[in-house]
Amino acid sequence: MSGNDLLATLSNTGIAKQLGLPTVPALRRHRPGDPLLAGPVLVASAGDGRFAGPVAAFVREHGQQVIAEAGEEKLHGVVVDLTGARTLADLAAAQQILTPAVKRVGPSGRVLLIGAEPAEAPGAEAAAVAQALDGLVRSIGKELRFGATANLLVVAAGAPPAAVDSSLRFFLSARSAYVDGQVVRVSEPVGTPQEPAEVDDPRAEERPLAGRIAVVTGAARGIGAAVAETLARDGASIVAVDVPAAGEGLARTANRTGGTALQLDITAADAADRLLTHLTERHGGVDLVVHNAGITRDKLLANMTADRWDSVLAVNLGAQLAINEALLAAGSPLHDAGRVVCVSSQSGIAGNRGQTNYAASKAGVIGMVRAFAPRFAERGATINAVAPGFIETEMTGKMPIGTREAGRRVNSLKQGGLPVDVAEAIGWLGRAESGGLNGQVVRVCGQSMLGA
Repeated sequence: MSGNDLLATLSNTGIAKQLGLPTVPALRRHRPGDPLLAGPVLVASAGDGRFAGPVAAFVREHGQQVIAEAGEEKLHGVVVDLTGARTLADLAAAQQILTPAVKRVGPSGRVLLIGAEPAEAPGAEAAAVAQALDGLVRSIGKELRFGATANLLVVAAGAPPAAVDSSLRFFLSARSAYVDGQVVRVSEPVGTPQEPAEVDDPRAEERPLAGRIAVVTGAARGIGAAVAETLARDGASIVAVDVPAAGEGLARTANRTGGTALQLDITAADAADRLLTHLTERHGGVDLVVHNAGITRDKLLANMTADRWDSVLAVNLGAQLAINEALLAAGSPLHDAGRVVCVSSQSGIAGNRGQTNYAASKAGVIGMVRAFAPRFAERGATINAVAPGFIETEMTGKMPIGTREAGRRVNSLKQGGLPVDVAEAIGWLGRAESGGLNGQVVRVCGQSMLGA
């Protein structure tokens, strides 16, 4: 948690208890060398599911005990396979599994449901049961305590069990500390039968991005710098990009990550060509492109000027559109199993007073990702988005205290996230083995009460 969050700092002290202050849980975040799983995991199935066996094997592979039903021991996680749930009786069976299990979930524990795609269901009752998991998991997330989270993987019928591996690693690990109440769809991994997309070594937990070239725009400070540092920690070679005016901060990021710096105004007419030429000539191509660069020019719509509107849309959306089109063009340096991750925002989902330009641009990012997903899939690549909520940055630190406190507390985890939380989600989507994730928008918001 942020050192600037006084309530979080005090919440677990005797003074806080005397004053009756609410408890802000300390979240378990990933540290190199930590085990993937921090304790036993309950793995169960309601209906004729196809993932309980592979999940149990996954847990054992990572050195933890598989529990068949809740007892007295504390649980690191609860995974319930509901891909075979078709009837209300199956849904009732899930409740019978979950009710005793959630009581045993420990601090920063994980609840993960695996369901079927409602649109593929064989009938109205099966579709209703599959869709019911959406409301179920979001409600579980709001009931869990002590930093525990709940998420749902919706798996397409054609997706093999291996397609969920990268998502299991993310959602059951400390990397997903601030991702809660999310519904993520997993499809058959992109690629052709003749040339399937490459996958990472599933045992290479400490350097899952080894050998991959990653471009991060807006990398001079804040979330962008954290993304570059996290991807480098996980083995990626970093190309840090920012405007010339941010050259000093950009150089610091490049030095910390052992990467290279490229000063570039991404709104320039030739920016996409210059970026892709640089990647081709200096690095031999690119595996992961992170569109993080963004600006705000806040004003109420009644006072909005054309320059404020145009500048925000140009940086936050127009530049991404141009670069993505270039990545899809013939001769593009985007490698097989390429990944593009775009940074949207909770403001693009829920809106925000005084941010019509920013919210429009970030909602536009979501529409862009969904439209581009089939085209990237044709190349054996994917495009996804993360949508941060309230993240503790220099910018949010300058907010009025009332606004800042509201942003921190109005979520299931009762605190703001950290830039590394956004970076961990990007790293997950950037893995070669995440080919089953395409066109997805994942909120990194601690299950904010605002928006969908």
